[in-house]
Amino acid sequence: MIFENELIAGVLIKRYKRFFVDIKVNNKVITAHCPNTGSMMGLLKKGNKVWFTKSNDKKRKLKYTLQIIEVNGKKVGVNTHLTNKIFYEALLDGQIIDITKSDILFKEKKFNQNTRFDFFIKKNEKGIFIEVKNVTLSRIKNIAEFPDAVTERGLKHLNELIEAKNRGFDIYLAFIIQREDCKNFKIAEDIDPKYKKLLTFALKNKLKVICYDCKFLPKGIKLNRKIEFKKT
Repeated sequence: MIFENELIAGVLIKRYKRFFVDIKVNNKVITAHCPNTGSMMGLLKKGNKVWFTKSNDKKRKLKYTLQIIEVNGKKVGVNTHLTNKIFYEALLDGQIIDITKSDILFKEKKFNQNTRFDFFIKKNEKGIFIEVKNVTLSRIKNIAEFPDAVTERGLKHLNELIEAKNRGFDIYLAFIIQREDCKNFKIAEDIDPKYKKLLTFALKNKLKVICYDCKFLPKGIKLNRKIEFKKT
C-alpha cells in the first residue's frame, strides 16, 4: 500500500475530540485528521515523532491526515482506513489464502441487513467471510494486543461470524498489526473480558484467527510476517 501523497514529519502535541491532532512542524502548529477511533493507548505521548500526509482535495476541511506515530523508536501505523487496503493487496498476492483465477473476491460483502464483512471469497462451492481488525497496542515487549478499548462493534462482528459459520460458511478473523516490533499477539482480556470470552467461544466454533505484522516502506506499508496468536 503506497501513500497517495508524500509523508511529512512532525512532532505530536495532542489529540482531542477523538478526530483531531495538533502537530508541530517547522515551528508552527497544524491540525490534522486522526483516522483512528480507538483509545490509541500508549501512542499519544506529547513529543512523539509523527508522519502525516497533505491532501490535494480542496473540499476537505482538514488538509492533513495523521498516518504514523513513532514510539520508543518504532513506527506504528494508526490510520485504520488503510488496514483493509494492506490486507487486500496481500490477498491478491496469495500471501494469506490461495486464490485462483476461478475464485471470486468481494470487498464489503453484505451478510445480512445489519452487517457487511470486510471480504468474501467464493471458492468453488465454498464461501469464506473475513473480518479485519487493526492493531496498534503493545504494552509488553514483543506482544501486540487487541482491543485497546471496550469494543461493542467487535462483539457484534464476532456474533455475526458465528452466525455465518452456522449457515455453512468458513469464517476468518484477521488481526493486522501495524507495527514491526511484535512477535506474538493476544487478546487484551483485562481491557475487554467480554470480547475475550466470545472470541474463545468462536474459536470452538471453528473461527480461524490469523495475525500479521506490517513492514514500513519509504512511501508505504505492506503486510509482512505471520505472527503467533497466543490463545491464553
